[in-house]
Amino acid sequence: MEKTLNRIHPVSDPGATYFLQVSWEKDLGTGFGLLLSDCQCAWTGTVSEADISREAADIEMDREKYVEELRKALIAGEESAGKYNFVVS
Repeated sequence: MEKTLNRIHPVSDPGATYFLQVSWEKDLGTGFGLLLSDCQCAWTGTVSEADISREAADIEMDREKYVEELRKALIAGEESAGKYNFVVS
């Protein structure tokens, strides 16, 4: 299993710092787990392969392109810094 951990500053609360851990087996396209923490609380979730396919279809984006955008937003770290915004609700 591979994992990444990134520090994020959501646009919904710019003064806050969150940590986002993403874990996956083969690649993000087969599904992944998420853990979000503000160092006081933590939230977890999973995204299935079917969820990814459904979301890509909903926004009318090629599935492979959608998976690549997920990779950039969730695990690319410094290479994508400032290119993606996060909203915590």
